[in-house]
Amino acid sequence: MSGICEGRVVIVTGAGGGLGREHALAFAAEGARVVINDLGVSSAGEGESKGPAETVAQEIRDMGGEAAANNDSVSDFAAGARMVEQAFDTFGRLDVVVNNAGFLRDRMFVSTSEEEWDAVVNVHLKGHFCVSKHACERWRAQSKAGEAVDARIINTSSGAGLQGSIGQGAYSAAKAGIAGLTLVQAAELGRYGVTSNALAPAARTRMTEAIFTDMKAPEGDAFDESHPGNVSPLVVWLGSPLSREVTGRVFEVKGGLIGVSDGWRDGPTFDKGAKWAPDEIGSKVMELIGEALPPQKVHGT
Repeated sequence: MSGICEGRVVIVTGAGGGLGREHALAFAAEGARVVINDLGVSSAGEGESKGPAETVAQEIRDMGGEAAANNDSVSDFAAGARMVEQAFDTFGRLDVVVNNAGFLRDRMFVSTSEEEWDAVVNVHLKGHFCVSKHACERWRAQSKAGEAVDARIINTSSGAGLQGSIGQGAYSAAKAGIAGLTLVQAAELGRYGVTSNALAPAARTRMTEAIFTDMKAPEGDAFDESHPGNVSPLVVWLGSPLSREVTGRVFEVKGGLIGVSDGWRDGPTFDKGAKWAPDEIGSKVMELIGEALPPQKVHGT
């Protein structure tokens, strides 16, 4: 199989279904060898099964590609190292990490338990750290040894992380953290030949179909803009050598739409040149807010 990722080796986490499965199949179709990671849990992060990862790996083999299944938890630091080692042991190299694994424990903020908060932050935010950290250590070592590195980190944020989402405090916080992490990775890792970008995808998956009923598949031959496969071409391009000049970006993608998200920037300011008194701040704050662009609405409001 040949394509824009021919010869590259890719880890896709959470690749047993939904977006991750589509990403893995799309990479394989473009010539990549893929490590299919999936713990086999439910959309709420419950239960475990080796089946989903191996099923997708076999799909890739059946289409003439190369794939290996992995059932480690992305939130386990040692497991992240094993995943990276598996890529090197099986395929001799690693070029791309696609951090996709996740689940939901939706709850209004005041009703969120510590266990729910920790579970969501661990799999999303810590999960993005555990695999990428070990991959970056290998890429840095290769770069310092004089070996050319052209590697990619592709993170998965969310509109909930960029604008917030009612009933998803933990998820929104984790996804906002991922967007911030992407900016830092891009700034720090470029010297080693590594780029980092993030997605805020909108697609029909186990995590969304119970919440967003408007994402149901259309009847007939109409374009299914919510199909998760629509997101994967951008992911594959970002994982290819063609994207080496693009880093530190967050892309919003749904159906045929691709957008570049414009994050936090410095807004209106006023410098008094001296210390403020508390009772004089209010009028100036309201003046600055009046000059600033209004924030986008929180999802669900």
